[in-house]
Amino acid sequence: MSVGDRLRRSFPPRSLPRRLGFVLAAGVPAGLAITAFLLWVFPPLYGAFWDTTCTTVDTWLVCSGFLQRGFTAGALIGVTAPIVGAYLVNRQMALIGEALAHTAFGGVAIGLFVGAAVPGLDYPLLFALVAATVAALGMQYIAVHTDGYADIPIAIMLTGGFAVGIAIISYGVVFSATVESYLFGDILFVPFRNVQLMVGLTLLVAGTVALTHKQLLFITFDREAARLARVDVWFYDTLLIVLTALVVVAAMQILGAILVAGMLVIPVAAAMQVTDSFNRGLLLSVVFGQVAVFGGIFASYLWNIATGATIILVAIAVYLLSLVVGSR
Repeated sequence: MSVGDRLRRSFPPRSLPRRLGFVLAAGVPAGLAITAFLLWVFPPLYGAFWDTTCTTVDTWLVCSGFLQRGFTAGALIGVTAPIVGAYLVNRQMALIGEALAHTAFGGVAIGLFVGAAVPGLDYPLLFALVAATVAALGMQYIAVHTDGYADIPIAIMLTGGFAVGIAIISYGVVFSATVESYLFGDILFVPFRNVQLMVGLTLLVAGTVALTHKQLLFITFDREAARLARVDVWFYDTLLIVLTALVVVAAMQILGAILVAGMLVIPVAAAMQVTDSFNRGLLLSVVFGQVAVFGGIFASYLWNIATGATIILVAIAVYLLSLVVGSR
C-alpha cells in the first residue's frame, strides 16, 4: 500500500456541510455540559480548593480573594496559551496572536461603551471574544480568497483592531483604570465571572485540541500530504485561528493586549530548544508556562511591578536558560 493510500485511509474525506453538522452535533451538548459545570459544579470546587489551601498554607498570598482569582486565571493561561502556541510557532504564525489581541482590545472598548449605556450588558470580555472570533474568521477568509501576501490580513487586524479601540475610548469611554487593565493586564482586576469564563474556554480549547491533535499536527508539518490525504486543511486552519482567538481573550486580563502574544510564543520557543519531539515539547511548554505565570506573580509581589510584565520577563528568562541547556 502506498503512502498516499495509507494517508487517505487514516483521513477519510468529508464534505464541509457534513463536517459542520458534526461540529454542531457535538458542540451543542458539550457547550451545555460546560455551562452546567461552570454554573453549578465549579464554584463549590473552587471554594473548597482555596479554603483547603488557605488553611494548609495560612498566608495572605493564597488567602486573598483577588490573588486566588489571579492564580487560577494565570494557571489556566499557562496551559491554554502554550498548547495553541505550539502549533502557531511551528507554522511561523506567531504574529496572529498579537493581531487578535489588538482586535480583542477593540472589542473590549466596544463592550465598555455598550456597558456604560446599558448596564445589563456590561461584560467587555464577551464583546472581546466576539470581536476576536470575527477577526480570526476574517483573516482566514482574506488569506484564502485574495491574491495578496498572507501577512496582509494580519497587518490589517493588528492595526485596525487597535485603532477601533482607541477611537471608541477617545469618543466617550472614560474608564482609564479599566481600559488600562485590559491594555497592560492587572491581576487585581479579575472578577470571578471572568475566572468562570476562562475555565470554560480552557475546557473548550483543551478538549478541541485533544480531539483534533492528529489533524492539526498533519497540517502543521506537511500541508501537501494533508491535502493528499483529503484532510480539510481550510477547516483545521480556521479551527486553529479561532482557538487562538479564544486563548487571547482569556489571557487579556492578566497579560494585557500588548503582552498576550508572549505566552503563545515564548514557552513554546523555550521547549523547542531542549527537545525535538513535538508532543514532549507541547507538555514541556505547558510546564514552562506555569513557571512563567507563578514566577511572574511572585516576582510582581516582591518587586511591586506590573504582573503581566513580570510574567513575560520570567518567560524570557526561562527561554534564555533553555538556550544554554540546549546548546550543550
